[in-house]
This record gives sequence, structure tokens and C-alpha cells, in this order.
Amino acid sequence: MHGLGNDFVVINAISQTVSLNSEIVQRLADRHRGIGCDQVLIVEAARSPDTDFFYRIFNSDGSEVAQCGNGARCFARYVRDKGLTDQNTIRVETISGFMTLQIESDDQITVNMGIPRLEPHDIPLRRDNRADSYQINIDGQTIEFGAVSLGNPHAVIRVEDICSAPVSTLGPLLESHDDFPERANIGFVQVSDPSHLILRVYERGSGETEACGSGACAAMIIARQQGWVDDSVTVKLRGGMLRISWKGEGEPVWMTGPAAHVFDGEIKL
Repeated sequence: MHGLGNDFVVINAISQTVSLNSEIVQRLADRHRGIGCDQVLIVEAARSPDTDFFYRIFNSDGSEVAQCGNGARCFARYVRDKGLTDQNTIRVETISGFMTLQIESDDQITVNMGIPRLEPHDIPLRRDNRADSYQINIDGQTIEFGAVSLGNPHAVIRVEDICSAPVSTLGPLLESHDDFPERANIGFVQVSDPSHLILRVYERGSGETEACGSGACAAMIIARQQGWVDDSVTVKLRGGMLRISWKGEGEPVWMTGPAAHVFDGEIKL
């Protein structure tokens, strides 16, 4: 499946026994010797009352993470298409909390991504005090960024020209910088106008992807905090468009976009 080109191997662990480790995930994600994907998503039976499923996410490097917005939309479509639920509103649990997925009448999917976490210890970011923006020094260059967690850590850097943004060079340096003890997703955002952003993301454990749903939310949150945008924006990524809305601190952020099925298959592990 894919959400705007951010692609996933989705595995039903309800009707079959699935045991994954880092090596197996890397084999599945390998685009030359496996199936190929940015992340592996696992559909599990609910573990908590008032939830429908448990949702697990593994990056292509084998690490398990707590959040993936594009994956959440694919998750919603998968469980409906496979007859695992007949509901339009689906509540799932992840290792970081709970999410609500809404399948809209036009087949778009809206995800309640939760309330953004802005305190440094919640991101986590090695800073003593919260600020609207932070600075970091890399190779003698001072980089200014905003930081937020949506169940996974994000740093967002404003750029004037998205095409020349140093995603491939600065992205990996920041992703693994000591200031981010759990590493971070690094977003490079260009503000077109108060209702439009253009974004590229170097994802933690995956590199640059066609789209990053939580990254789009993070970019909107940081831009909104800085007064660059309104409370509802369209975010253009390499793979397509997402609609993100956020009313402000203490409120959840909402993401709406598509999810596509590509093919079904079997693999022997």
C-alpha cells in the first residue's frame, strides 16, 4: 500500500501468527531482495477496551516506532478492504497511545493525530527550556529549527527554496544528532502563503520519502506557532497533497489524505 508514495508492507497478524525481528523487517523492506517499502505495518487484535485494533510500525532499518500518519491512513483502508471491520470510525492503539481514523464518504481518510507535545523532554530534545525555535551547530553552521512530537520526534527547518533544501546532507546529520536521543524526523518546509506549505522530510530510519504524514502535521504546527500560516493548510509533498488543521495548543491536529492499495502477495519467512 502507499499514502502519497510513502509505501508500506501491511501484514495481518490477526488471522495468522506473525513473529518479526529487526532482520526480518529489513528483508521485507529491501527493494532488491525483498518486497520493498519505507515501513512495515502490523495489524494486531485490540489490547485495550474501546479500541478496534493494535497498530505497530517498523522502519526499513528494523526499528519499531510509535507513529506514522500515512501508514495510519493505509491501516484504515486495509482493515475495511479486508473485512476486518465494517466501521467508518476506527480507534487504534499504538505503543505511544491512541488514534482515531475516519473513512470519509469520498474515500479520503481523516486521522486524529493527537495533541502535539512541545516540551523538550516529551519530544525528546536535549534542551532545558521550551522555546518556539532552537538552534543547533553543525560543521560550524548554525541551524534554526522548531521541534514537536506527535508520538515520534520531529525537527522542522524553514527554507526559501524547497528544491535546493539540503535534505540529503543535513537530514542525516540532524536525524542522528546527540540533541535527539531517540533520533528525529527532519522536515524542510517552504511557506508559499498562509494556507500552503511545501515539504520534504528525511525520515528517521528510512531516509527521504515521497511523503510523511506526521511530518506534514509537524511542519504545520511549527509554522502555525511562528505565525506563518492559518489554522488549516494544504501541504504539498513529493507524492501529493495532505490537508492539515490545528486550532492551537492543547488541541489535536487533524490530517486528511488518500490511501492506495497496490498489490497482495505471500512471502515465506
